[in-house]
Amino acid sequence: MRILLVEDEPSLQNGISFKLTKEGHNVSCADTVIGATALLSNNNYHLAILDINLPDGSGLDICRQIRRDAPSTFVLFLTVKDTETDIVMGYDMGADDYLIKPFSVSVLVGKVTALARRVDEIPSIGEISIDVSKHVATVRGAVVPLTRNELRLLSVFLQNTNQVLSKERLLQVLWDIDGDFVDENTLAVNIRRLCEKIEKNPSRPILLQTVRGVGYKLIGDV
Repeated sequence: MRILLVEDEPSLQNGISFKLTKEGHNVSCADTVIGATALLSNNNYHLAILDINLPDGSGLDICRQIRRDAPSTFVLFLTVKDTETDIVMGYDMGADDYLIKPFSVSVLVGKVTALARRVDEIPSIGEISIDVSKHVATVRGAVVPLTRNELRLLSVFLQNTNQVLSKERLLQVLWDIDGDFVDENTLAVNIRRLCEKIEKNPSRPILLQTVRGVGYKLIGDV
């Protein structure tokens, strides 16, 4: 599994990197927001392990970038903060897991192993798979290019097949890190365009269905 580790304590960064590499993972390290941003612009990762307190900013800023550009990447936060409010904020920002310092590296490896099993499960269903690095989907054997928003939407649908996703949740997926306004009309347009790319007959969708008054869901057992 390709992992981005952002941690500014040299001894902790070295210890985590050594242990994860020994477990067979490919680990890239940074100790600042700027360094992490540079790595993210040139590489794709299955998992990002982010320290929240960094010399030039916050791991939350890196998480925003990941949720914007690589929505299928898992995020695990490392922090000395242990209040309920801080933990909730981390999850609200899109964290998949959370570890409070000080911690055992063995516990961290266990969490990474659990997330690695989830990486193996996505992003695909029977007729559809996506290549996040190339921004394409394979639909019934045909390669289909995706826009950034289509990639975001399809990734979250593939991670939640057969579950109704509310319009509010999907609007959060489309919301731009720079604050670009996204409304329900924009969501509907992106859903329609995605539907046109993955459905045999977009006027009668089978895979991507509208749940009237609630949201949308992707059927994973057709």
